[in-house]
Amino acid sequence: MKGFLIILLSVLGAFFNAQTVKIKRGIVDLEGIHVAKLSNKGGVYTFMDLKETPIYTIEFVDKTVVDSVRDSYIKLKRVYNQDKTLDLDYISPSAFSGEEKSAAYTCVKSLKIIDERGINIKNLDELFKNSPKRKLDTKTKDAYTIRTKIDKLNITINNVGEILSNGKPVGYFTNLPASFGSDDTITDKTFVDIEIYDANSKYIGKYITTTKQIKSAGGKTFTLYREMSGRASILKFPTYKAIAERMAIMDPNFIKIQEKVIVGEVTKDGVQK
Repeated sequence: MKGFLIILLSVLGAFFNAQTVKIKRGIVDLEGIHVAKLSNKGGVYTFMDLKETPIYTIEFVDKTVVDSVRDSYIKLKRVYNQDKTLDLDYISPSAFSGEEKSAAYTCVKSLKIIDERGINIKNLDELFKNSPKRKLDTKTKDAYTIRTKIDKLNITINNVGEILSNGKPVGYFTNLPASFGSDDTITDKTFVDIEIYDANSKYIGKYITTTKQIKSAGGKTFTLYREMSGRASILKFPTYKAIAERMAIMDPNFIKIQEKVIVGEVTKDGVQK
């Protein structure tokens, strides 16, 4: 009973606390006081003072990092000094809050750049001087680590199914459909697996179209693009590029990252500058 009361009070406290930030007809209201104005154009939310002078903008980002791992955050810019853009976490008063309410709520509750006096320029300047680091969970951090490795490989697929890394041929696909295109997604379920070989014709692994699984020659298995609740259409079918990228992560020997070596001048004493 005691535990139930604690949970109930917490929920009610959060509910009433969330109601202190309201938006009506483009006016941000904090505990009954008009503190700022807000407009939305093309998904970019512009925050203005009560004289309608634009101060800063917020844009929501929701993107796929790798596979089914997604990252959501906001981009904050000042209107008259856009040299720096901040990527920040945001908070919402409830799971059903829209972007507009979440943007205002974050400015008041988390970033502290709107208070009962209006837009706090001092706090806004301080935010840009000492921007907080984002709090990513382990799954998202790992996804970004993988994405960084993938981006360095710069994998592309040409129109004959050849796999290239930074423009250099490193492998190829076999058992491709007659209608193959390098940018196609694989939607057909066939009984013939799409196989991957390296540039020396060594078998690397295969993609099973019926299960959307990649199996490496070393025995590793990975299921690409699981359908997500509420996002069934997102990442439903993989591209050939996505398959090559995942295989490169599963088998580090498939594609090596080419490190750039800068050779300086050598003096008469054999010392490199």
